[in-house]
Amino acid sequence: MKQYKIFVLFFSFCQGTFLYAQQIKTQEYIYSQKGNIELKAYLFSKDSIDNKTDLPAIVIFHGGGWAYGDASWSFGRAKHFANLGFVSVAAQYRLSDQKEITPLEAMEDAKEIIKWMRTNSSLLKIDPNKIVGYGWSAGAHLVVSAALFADSNSSTYSSPNALILVSPAVSLEKDNWFRQLLLNRIEVSKVSPDKNIKKGLPPTLILQGREDTVTPLVGVQNFANQMKANGNICELIIYDNVGHLFTPSSEPDSGFPNPDKKIQSMTYEKADEFLRSLGYINK
Repeated sequence: MKQYKIFVLFFSFCQGTFLYAQQIKTQEYIYSQKGNIELKAYLFSKDSIDNKTDLPAIVIFHGGGWAYGDASWSFGRAKHFANLGFVSVAAQYRLSDQKEITPLEAMEDAKEIIKWMRTNSSLLKIDPNKIVGYGWSAGAHLVVSAALFADSNSSTYSSPNALILVSPAVSLEKDNWFRQLLLNRIEVSKVSPDKNIKKGLPPTLILQGREDTVTPLVGVQNFANQMKANGNICELIIYDNVGHLFTPSSEPDSGFPNPDKKIQSMTYEKADEFLRSLGYINK
């Protein structure tokens, strides 16, 4: 993951932010306080669910190289899933500042918000056993880490029940930017997903561009192969002629993502299909 991915993901994944504005209600919660930082969970759900309980939930982690972005980048996708009957959560997490806060803190935040969702499942009207983790780029690293390094206490278990990973940062040993952000606090291999795969991980869908130079396919393929070798369900869908976040390969991966609209639409449909196959979507 390279430092140039600063503001890029806003342009790629906020489409449809206002599409369901008349149908979807929003709520804001503080799920944790870290010093003077209030970490917020932004909830989206259909107005019509007020009398329902045990709904499926999805928590979304934005990308931005662990150092940039905010939860609003996830609002578009959150509203989409809310329209499908989910309680959607756009997650705020601590961003690396190259001084004190590292990706390790963001990894803890990812676990904490999922535990918060389970602990407060009655309040949120969600099924604590149907929580999907969705992330792109660095956000995908955070959400898969919540599963890989999950707490063992079942009442506050931090692992999602399913994962959707988009252009995921799952192979990090050669990622100098990530290494720099860690501030020598831990070996990269200890927190690189491809080096920590185990049995019993959630069913996973990966959506990846073949020409990606930011989160290269070779590392993603290795992760997927290791997942399956350990008996986990992992489906890797590779899209030809596009790079990171489905930017056409004719354009540089080093600039703002400009996703191929047709392929992006295909990835959205594939994510919905995956959730439908798990029984999380009824229509």
